[in-house]
Amino acid sequence: MDIYCLKPDELPDLSIDNLGPAMIDSPLYRGKSQFTEDDEKILLYSHSENLQLYRDSPEKLPMFELAGPRRKIYFEPEKVNCGIVTCGGLCPGLNDVIRTITLSLFWQYGITNITGFRYGYAGLSSKAPQPPMQLTPELVDEIHTKGGDILSSSRGPQDTDDMVDNLLKYQIRLLFVIGGDGTLRGADQLIRTIRKRRQAISVIGIPKTIDNDICGIDTSFGFSTAVEAARFAINSAHAEAKGAWNGVGLVKLMGRDSGFIAAYATLANSDVNFCLIPEVPLLLDGENGFLHALEKRLDRKHHAVIVVAEGAGQNVSEDSKVVTDASGNIIHEDIGLILKERIKKYFQARQKPMSLKYIDPSYMIRSLPADSNDSAFCLMLGQNAVHAGMSGRTNMVIGYWNQHFVHIPLPLTILKRKKIDPNGYLWQTVLQTTGQTC
Repeated sequence: MDIYCLKPDELPDLSIDNLGPAMIDSPLYRGKSQFTEDDEKILLYSHSENLQLYRDSPEKLPMFELAGPRRKIYFEPEKVNCGIVTCGGLCPGLNDVIRTITLSLFWQYGITNITGFRYGYAGLSSKAPQPPMQLTPELVDEIHTKGGDILSSSRGPQDTDDMVDNLLKYQIRLLFVIGGDGTLRGADQLIRTIRKRRQAISVIGIPKTIDNDICGIDTSFGFSTAVEAARFAINSAHAEAKGAWNGVGLVKLMGRDSGFIAAYATLANSDVNFCLIPEVPLLLDGENGFLHALEKRLDRKHHAVIVVAEGAGQNVSEDSKVVTDASGNIIHEDIGLILKERIKKYFQARQKPMSLKYIDPSYMIRSLPADSNDSAFCLMLGQNAVHAGMSGRTNMVIGYWNQHFVHIPLPLTILKRKKIDPNGYLWQTVLQTTGQTC
Protein backbone atom coordinates (compact mmCIF):
# COMPACT_ATOMS: atom_id res chain seq x y z
CA MET A 1 0.00 0.00 0.00
CA ASP A 2 1.63 3.23 -1.15
CA ILE A 3 1.15 6.24 1.11
CA TYR A 4 -0.41 8.07 -1.84
CA CYS A 5 -3.32 5.61 -1.61
CA LEU A 6 -4.16 6.81 1.89
CA LYS A 7 -7.09 9.17 2.20
CA PRO A 8 -6.63 12.31 4.33
CA ASP A 9 -8.70 10.87 7.15
CA GLU A 10 -6.48 7.76 7.18
CA LEU A 11 -3.28 9.70 7.79
CA PRO A 12 -1.95 9.76 11.35
CA ASP A 13 -0.74 12.97 12.95
CA LEU A 14 2.53 13.90 11.21
CA SER A 15 3.89 15.96 14.11
CA ILE A 16 6.97 14.60 15.88
CA ASP A 17 7.10 13.86 19.61
CA ASN A 18 9.69 15.52 21.85
CA LEU A 19 10.95 14.62 25.29
CA GLY A 20 10.96 18.29 26.21
CA PRO A 21 12.27 21.69 25.14
CA ALA A 22 15.74 21.78 23.59
CA MET A 23 17.66 24.38 25.61
CA ILE A 24 21.33 23.50 25.06
CA ASP A 25 23.47 25.11 22.36
CA SER A 26 24.55 22.51 19.83
CA PRO A 27 28.30 21.77 19.82
CA LEU A 28 28.04 21.92 16.03
CA TYR A 29 28.15 25.70 16.36
CA ARG A 30 31.91 25.34 16.64
CA GLY A 31 32.01 23.88 13.15
CA LYS A 32 29.80 26.62 11.70
CA SER A 33 27.26 24.06 10.56
CA GLN A 34 24.18 24.96 8.59
CA PHE A 35 21.20 24.28 10.84
CA THR A 36 17.69 23.17 10.02
CA GLU A 37 14.90 25.21 11.54
CA ASP A 38 11.97 23.45 13.18
CA ASP A 39 9.45 25.12 10.87
CA GLU A 40 11.08 23.76 7.69
CA LYS A 41 8.72 21.20 6.15
CA ILE A 42 8.44 18.92 3.13
CA LEU A 43 5.05 18.35 1.53
CA LEU A 44 3.77 14.81 1.83
CA TYR A 45 2.06 15.06 -1.56
CA SER A 46 3.63 16.39 -4.74
CA HIS A 47 1.08 15.35 -7.37
CA SER A 48 -1.65 17.81 -8.33
CA GLU A 49 -4.32 15.12 -7.96
CA ASN A 50 -3.48 14.71 -4.27
CA LEU A 51 -3.10 18.43 -3.67
CA GLN A 52 -6.61 19.01 -5.01
CA LEU A 53 -7.94 17.28 -1.90
CA TYR A 54 -6.75 20.30 0.11
CA ARG A 55 -7.72 23.09 -2.30
CA ASP A 56 -10.27 24.44 0.19
CA SER A 57 -7.95 24.21 3.19
CA PRO A 58 -4.32 24.58 2.02
CA GLU A 59 -3.21 25.32 5.58
CA LYS A 60 -3.95 21.69 6.39
CA LEU A 61 -1.61 20.27 3.74
CA PRO A 62 0.22 17.32 5.36
CA MET A 63 3.95 17.89 5.71
CA PHE A 64 6.95 16.12 7.17
CA GLU A 65 9.55 17.83 9.33
CA LEU A 66 12.80 18.37 7.46
CA ALA A 67 15.69 16.43 8.98
CA GLY A 68 19.03 17.98 9.91
CA PRO A 69 21.03 19.41 12.83
CA ARG A 70 19.23 21.80 15.20
CA ARG A 71 20.66 24.90 16.87
CA LYS A 72 19.47 23.70 20.26
CA ILE A 73 19.71 20.16 21.58
CA TYR A 74 17.95 18.38 24.44
CA PHE A 75 20.63 16.05 25.76
CA GLU A 76 23.84 17.18 27.44
CA PRO A 77 26.52 15.34 25.41
CA GLU A 78 28.79 14.73 28.40
CA LYS A 79 25.97 13.08 30.37
CA VAL A 80 24.02 11.04 27.82
CA ASN A 81 24.52 7.33 27.13
CA CYS A 82 23.41 6.05 23.73
CA GLY A 83 22.50 2.59 22.47
CA ILE A 84 22.20 0.92 19.07
CA VAL A 85 20.25 -2.26 18.29
CA THR A 86 19.73 -4.04 14.95
CA CYS A 87 16.89 -6.48 14.37
CA GLY A 88 15.53 -8.77 11.65
CA GLY A 89 17.43 -10.26 8.75
CA LEU A 90 20.76 -9.15 7.36
CA CYS A 91 20.80 -6.27 4.91
CA PRO A 92 23.54 -4.49 2.96
CA GLY A 93 24.48 -1.29 4.77
CA LEU A 94 23.87 -2.35 8.37
CA ASN A 95 27.50 -1.83 9.30
CA ASP A 96 27.51 1.50 7.49
CA VAL A 97 24.66 2.82 9.64
CA ILE A 98 26.20 1.50 12.87
CA ARG A 99 29.50 3.14 11.95
CA THR A 100 27.94 6.47 11.02
CA ILE A 101 25.87 6.71 14.20
CA THR A 102 28.92 5.87 16.31
CA LEU A 103 31.20 8.37 14.58
CA SER A 104 28.58 11.13 14.52
CA LEU A 105 27.86 10.75 18.23
CA PHE A 106 31.57 10.66 19.07
CA TRP A 107 33.07 13.29 16.78
CA GLN A 108 30.17 15.69 16.23
CA TYR A 109 28.61 15.66 19.70
CA GLY A 110 31.44 14.44 21.90
CA ILE A 111 29.55 11.42 23.25
CA THR A 112 31.85 8.62 24.36
CA ASN A 113 29.47 6.08 25.93
CA ILE A 114 27.89 4.25 22.99
CA THR A 115 26.55 0.76 23.63
CA GLY A 116 25.86 -1.79 20.91
CA PHE A 117 23.24 -4.34 21.98
CA ARG A 118 23.89 -7.69 20.33
CA TYR A 119 21.44 -10.08 18.67
CA GLY A 120 18.51 -7.72 18.25
CA TYR A 121 15.83 -7.16 20.85
CA ALA A 122 17.04 -10.32 22.60
CA GLY A 123 20.18 -8.34 23.44
CA LEU A 124 18.04 -5.69 25.14
CA SER A 125 16.54 -8.26 27.48
CA SER A 126 17.85 -9.54 30.80
CA LYS A 127 18.48 -12.88 29.08
CA ALA A 128 20.73 -11.47 26.37
CA PRO A 129 22.72 -14.21 24.59
CA GLN A 130 25.81 -11.99 24.70
CA PRO A 131 26.67 -8.87 26.72
CA PRO A 132 26.60 -5.57 24.83
CA MET A 133 29.74 -4.11 23.34
CA GLN A 134 31.12 -0.61 23.66
CA LEU A 135 31.30 1.03 20.25
CA THR A 136 34.29 3.28 19.58
CA PRO A 137 35.68 4.96 16.46
CA GLU A 138 38.50 2.41 16.43
CA LEU A 139 36.12 -0.55 16.61
CA VAL A 140 33.89 0.63 13.76
CA ASP A 141 36.70 2.04 11.62
CA GLU A 142 36.49 -0.47 8.76
CA ILE A 143 33.21 -2.29 9.29
CA HIS A 144 31.53 -0.48 6.38
CA THR A 145 33.75 -2.42 3.97
CA LYS A 146 32.25 -5.71 5.12
CA GLY A 147 28.85 -7.30 4.76
CA GLY A 148 26.81 -8.66 7.65
CA ASP A 149 26.23 -6.98 10.99
CA ILE A 150 28.86 -6.35 13.65
CA LEU A 151 26.13 -6.45 16.33
CA SER A 152 24.37 -9.54 14.91
CA SER A 153 20.60 -9.78 14.96
CA SER A 154 17.57 -11.85 15.86
CA ARG A 155 13.84 -12.04 15.25
CA GLY A 156 10.90 -12.14 17.62
CA PRO A 157 9.43 -9.96 20.36
CA GLN A 158 10.74 -9.52 23.89
CA ASP A 159 9.06 -8.37 27.08
CA THR A 160 9.06 -4.58 26.83
CA ASP A 161 9.22 -3.97 30.59
CA ASP A 162 12.28 -6.18 30.71
CA MET A 163 13.87 -4.21 27.86
CA VAL A 164 13.15 -0.88 29.59
CA ASP A 165 14.69 -2.27 32.78
CA ASN A 166 17.82 -3.09 30.80
CA LEU A 167 17.94 0.34 29.20
CA LEU A 168 17.75 1.87 32.67
CA LYS A 169 20.43 -0.52 33.90
CA TYR A 170 22.82 0.79 31.27
CA GLN A 171 21.48 4.35 31.72
CA ILE A 172 20.57 4.58 28.05
CA ARG A 173 18.73 7.82 27.25
CA LEU A 174 18.91 7.64 23.44
CA LEU A 175 18.31 4.39 21.55
CA PHE A 176 18.72 3.90 17.81
CA VAL A 177 16.67 1.01 16.43
CA ILE A 178 17.65 -0.26 12.98
CA GLY A 179 15.20 -2.59 11.28
CA GLY A 180 12.19 -3.19 9.09
CA ASP A 181 8.46 -3.50 9.56
CA GLY A 182 8.57 -5.98 12.45
CA THR A 183 11.39 -4.12 14.18
CA LEU A 184 9.52 -0.82 14.01
CA ARG A 185 6.41 -2.47 15.41
CA GLY A 186 8.57 -3.67 18.28
CA ALA A 187 9.90 -0.14 18.72
CA ASP A 188 6.31 1.13 18.88
CA GLN A 189 5.55 -1.25 21.74
CA LEU A 190 8.80 -0.32 23.48
CA ILE A 191 7.93 3.39 23.29
CA ARG A 192 4.49 2.74 24.75
CA THR A 193 6.10 1.05 27.74
CA ILE A 194 8.66 3.85 28.12
CA ARG A 195 5.83 6.37 28.24
CA LYS A 196 3.77 4.29 30.63
CA ARG A 197 6.72 4.22 32.99
CA ARG A 198 7.37 7.96 32.48
CA GLN A 199 10.97 7.52 31.40
CA ALA A 200 12.75 10.18 29.34
CA ILE A 201 14.23 7.82 26.75
CA SER A 202 14.32 8.75 23.07
CA VAL A 203 13.82 6.03 20.44
CA ILE A 204 14.82 6.82 16.85
CA GLY A 205 14.19 4.35 14.03
CA ILE A 206 16.27 3.83 10.89
CA PRO A 207 14.37 1.86 8.21
CA LYS A 208 16.16 -1.27 7.04
CA THR A 209 14.77 -3.70 4.47
CA ILE A 210 15.99 -4.76 1.07
CA ASP A 211 12.34 -5.37 0.14
CA ASN A 212 11.70 -1.59 0.25
CA ASP A 213 8.26 -2.23 1.74
CA ILE A 214 8.09 0.32 4.59
CA CYS A 215 5.18 2.73 4.40
CA GLY A 216 5.96 6.45 4.24
CA ILE A 217 9.45 6.35 2.72
CA ASP A 218 10.62 6.42 -0.89
CA THR A 219 13.37 3.87 -0.34
CA SER A 220 15.16 2.00 2.42
CA PHE A 221 18.85 1.20 2.62
CA GLY A 222 19.99 -2.09 1.13
CA PHE A 223 17.55 -1.90 -1.76
CA SER A 224 20.01 -0.40 -4.25
CA THR A 225 22.61 -3.08 -3.46
CA ALA A 226 20.00 -5.83 -3.78
CA VAL A 227 18.86 -4.66 -7.21
CA GLU A 228 22.43 -4.30 -8.45
CA ALA A 229 23.39 -7.78 -7.20
CA ALA A 230 20.23 -9.26 -8.73
CA ARG A 231 21.41 -8.06 -12.13
CA PHE A 232 24.35 -10.46 -12.01
CA ALA A 233 22.03 -13.38 -11.29
CA ILE A 234 19.75 -12.36 -14.14
CA ASN A 235 22.70 -11.99 -16.50
CA SER A 236 23.76 -15.54 -15.61
CA ALA A 237 20.22 -16.82 -16.13
CA HIS A 238 20.07 -15.15 -19.54
CA ALA A 239 23.42 -16.65 -20.58
CA GLU A 240 22.29 -20.12 -19.44
CA ALA A 241 18.97 -19.76 -21.25
CA LYS A 242 20.59 -18.75 -24.53
CA GLY A 243 23.16 -21.52 -24.18
CA ALA A 244 20.60 -24.30 -24.68
CA TRP A 245 17.72 -25.08 -27.03
CA ASN A 246 14.52 -24.01 -25.29
CA GLY A 247 16.64 -22.81 -22.39
CA VAL A 248 14.91 -21.30 -19.36
CA GLY A 249 16.67 -19.25 -16.70
CA LEU A 250 14.61 -18.99 -13.51
CA VAL A 251 15.76 -16.51 -10.83
CA LYS A 252 14.12 -16.23 -7.41
CA LEU A 253 14.64 -12.94 -5.59
CA MET A 254 13.64 -11.71 -2.15
CA GLY A 255 10.28 -10.00 -1.73
CA ARG A 256 8.00 -11.71 0.76
CA ASP A 257 5.02 -9.38 0.37
CA SER A 258 6.25 -6.70 -2.01
CA GLY A 259 7.89 -7.22 -5.39
CA PHE A 260 10.05 -4.11 -5.64
CA ILE A 261 13.39 -5.95 -6.01
CA ALA A 262 12.00 -8.19 -8.75
CA ALA A 263 10.39 -5.26 -10.55
CA TYR A 264 13.42 -2.95 -10.46
CA ALA A 265 15.86 -5.75 -11.29
CA THR A 266 13.68 -6.54 -14.29
CA LEU A 267 13.81 -2.92 -15.44
CA ALA A 268 17.56 -2.77 -14.81
CA ASN A 269 18.02 -5.82 -17.03
CA SER A 270 15.67 -5.82 -19.99
CA ASP A 271 16.43 -9.47 -20.84
CA VAL A 272 13.66 -10.63 -18.47
CA ASN A 273 10.59 -12.07 -20.20
CA PHE A 274 8.42 -12.81 -17.16
CA CYS A 275 8.39 -10.98 -13.82
CA LEU A 276 6.18 -12.51 -11.12
CA ILE A 277 5.39 -10.57 -7.93
CA PRO A 278 3.24 -11.09 -4.81
CA GLU A 279 0.89 -8.22 -5.69
CA VAL A 280 -0.35 -9.96 -8.87
CA PRO A 281 -2.02 -13.40 -8.53
CA LEU A 282 -0.29 -16.09 -10.56
CA LEU A 283 -2.40 -18.14 -12.97
CA LEU A 284 -0.38 -21.17 -14.04
CA ASP A 285 -2.72 -23.22 -16.21
CA GLY A 286 -5.08 -22.58 -19.09
CA GLU A 287 -4.92 -20.52 -22.26
CA ASN A 288 -4.27 -17.35 -20.28
CA GLY A 289 -1.88 -18.98 -17.83
CA PHE A 290 1.84 -18.52 -17.32
CA LEU A 291 2.84 -21.99 -18.53
CA HIS A 292 1.07 -21.55 -21.86
CA ALA A 293 2.66 -18.10 -22.27
CA LEU A 294 6.10 -19.60 -21.55
CA GLU A 295 5.47 -22.32 -24.12
CA LYS A 296 4.60 -19.73 -26.78
CA ARG A 297 7.73 -17.76 -25.87
CA LEU A 298 9.95 -20.84 -26.30
CA ASP A 299 8.25 -21.79 -29.57
CA ARG A 300 9.05 -18.32 -30.88
CA LYS A 301 12.47 -17.49 -29.39
CA HIS A 302 13.69 -20.80 -27.86
CA HIS A 303 14.89 -19.16 -24.65
CA ALA A 304 13.29 -17.31 -21.73
CA VAL A 305 14.26 -15.58 -18.48
CA ILE A 306 11.89 -15.61 -15.50
CA VAL A 307 12.25 -13.50 -12.35
CA VAL A 308 10.03 -14.41 -9.42
CA ALA A 309 9.76 -12.72 -6.02
CA GLU A 310 9.73 -15.16 -3.10
CA GLY A 311 6.19 -14.25 -2.08
CA ALA A 312 4.69 -14.58 -5.55
CA GLY A 313 2.32 -17.35 -6.56
CA GLN A 314 1.35 -18.52 -3.10
CA ASN A 315 -2.12 -19.17 -4.50
CA VAL A 316 -0.70 -22.13 -6.46
CA SER A 317 0.67 -23.84 -3.36
CA GLU A 318 -0.95 -27.15 -2.45
CA ASP A 319 -0.12 -26.72 1.24
CA SER A 320 -2.76 -24.63 3.03
CA LYS A 321 -0.97 -24.74 6.40
CA VAL A 322 0.20 -21.30 7.57
CA VAL A 323 3.63 -21.26 9.22
CA THR A 324 5.19 -18.12 10.70
CA ASP A 325 8.66 -17.14 11.89
CA ALA A 326 9.53 -15.69 15.30
CA SER A 327 8.43 -12.23 14.17
CA GLY A 328 5.04 -13.44 12.99
CA ASN A 329 5.89 -13.23 9.28
CA ILE A 330 4.33 -15.93 7.13
CA ILE A 331 6.93 -18.39 5.86
CA HIS A 332 5.99 -18.98 2.24
CA GLU A 333 6.65 -22.16 0.34
CA ASP A 334 9.57 -21.87 -2.07
CA ILE A 335 7.84 -20.59 -5.19
CA GLY A 336 11.07 -20.98 -7.12
CA LEU A 337 11.15 -24.74 -6.56
CA ILE A 338 7.40 -25.01 -7.18
CA LEU A 339 7.74 -23.23 -10.52
CA LYS A 340 10.79 -25.28 -11.42
CA GLU A 341 8.88 -28.55 -11.02
CA ARG A 342 5.67 -27.32 -12.64
CA ILE A 343 7.55 -26.04 -15.70
CA LYS A 344 9.42 -29.32 -16.11
CA LYS A 345 6.23 -31.41 -15.80
CA TYR A 346 4.38 -29.17 -18.26
CA PHE A 347 6.95 -29.60 -21.01
CA GLN A 348 7.53 -33.28 -20.28
CA ALA A 349 3.80 -33.89 -20.70
CA ARG A 350 4.00 -32.25 -24.13
CA GLN A 351 7.22 -34.06 -25.03
CA LYS A 352 8.99 -30.81 -25.74
CA PRO A 353 12.70 -30.57 -24.96
CA MET A 354 13.54 -27.89 -22.42
CA SER A 355 16.58 -27.04 -20.28
CA LEU A 356 15.91 -25.16 -17.04
CA LYS A 357 18.50 -23.56 -14.77
CA TYR A 358 17.33 -22.35 -11.34
CA ILE A 359 19.24 -19.57 -9.54
CA ASP A 360 18.48 -18.42 -5.98
CA PRO A 361 20.94 -15.72 -4.86
CA SER A 362 18.80 -14.52 -1.91
CA TYR A 363 21.17 -14.95 1.03
CA MET A 364 24.20 -14.02 -1.03
CA ILE A 365 22.55 -10.67 -1.80
CA ARG A 366 21.50 -9.67 1.68
CA SER A 367 24.92 -10.40 3.21
CA LEU A 368 26.84 -8.22 0.74
CA PRO A 369 28.60 -4.96 1.64
CA ALA A 370 26.61 -1.90 0.56
CA ASP A 371 27.20 -0.51 -2.91
CA SER A 372 28.32 3.10 -3.29
CA ASN A 373 24.78 4.46 -3.52
CA ASP A 374 23.59 2.60 -0.41
CA SER A 375 26.75 3.46 1.49
CA ALA A 376 26.27 7.20 0.96
CA PHE A 377 22.56 6.82 1.73
CA CYS A 378 23.35 5.02 5.00
CA LEU A 379 25.74 7.76 6.06
CA MET A 380 23.07 10.44 5.60
CA LEU A 381 20.43 8.35 7.36
CA GLY A 382 22.73 7.75 10.31
CA GLN A 383 23.82 11.37 10.68
CA ASN A 384 20.23 12.65 10.51
CA ALA A 385 19.15 10.04 13.06
CA VAL A 386 21.79 11.36 15.48
CA HIS A 387 20.70 14.96 14.94
CA ALA A 388 17.06 14.05 15.57
CA GLY A 389 17.85 12.07 18.69
CA MET A 390 20.09 14.73 20.22
CA SER A 391 17.34 17.32 19.73
CA GLY A 392 15.08 15.26 22.00
CA ARG A 393 12.81 13.88 19.32
CA THR A 394 11.39 10.39 19.75
CA ASN A 395 8.84 7.96 18.32
CA MET A 396 10.03 8.71 14.82
CA VAL A 397 11.91 7.27 11.87
CA ILE A 398 14.42 8.94 9.58
CA GLY A 399 13.14 8.56 6.04
CA TYR A 400 13.72 9.77 2.52
CA TRP A 401 10.73 11.45 0.88
CA ASN A 402 10.43 13.72 -2.16
CA GLN A 403 14.22 14.06 -2.45
CA HIS A 404 14.70 15.08 1.19
CA PHE A 405 15.56 13.40 4.49
CA VAL A 406 12.63 13.90 6.83
CA HIS A 407 11.27 13.00 10.26
CA ILE A 408 8.46 10.46 9.89
CA PRO A 409 6.18 9.55 12.81
CA LEU A 410 6.83 5.92 13.65
CA PRO A 411 3.07 5.06 13.63
CA LEU A 412 2.91 5.96 9.93
CA THR A 413 5.67 3.51 8.99
CA ILE A 414 3.78 0.59 10.54
CA LEU A 415 0.33 1.65 9.35
CA LYS A 416 0.37 -0.49 6.21
CA ARG A 417 2.93 -2.35 4.13
CA LYS A 418 4.10 -0.60 0.98
CA LYS A 419 3.29 -2.62 -2.14
CA ILE A 420 3.41 -2.27 -5.90
CA ASP A 421 0.16 -0.99 -7.38
CA PRO A 422 -0.77 -3.46 -10.18
CA ASN A 423 -2.45 -0.56 -11.99
CA GLY A 424 0.34 1.91 -11.32
CA TYR A 425 3.16 3.28 -13.44
CA LEU A 426 5.89 0.96 -12.10
CA TRP A 427 4.09 -2.28 -12.87
CA GLN A 428 2.83 -1.03 -16.23
CA THR A 429 6.45 -0.22 -17.16
CA VAL A 430 7.50 -3.74 -16.16
CA LEU A 431 4.76 -5.24 -18.37
CA GLN A 432 5.79 -3.05 -21.30
CA THR A 433 9.43 -4.05 -20.83
CA THR A 434 8.87 -7.80 -20.57
CA GLY A 435 5.96 -8.02 -22.99
CA GLN A 436 4.25 -10.52 -20.71
CA THR A 437 0.48 -10.77 -20.65
CA CYS A 438 0.09 -13.14 -17.69
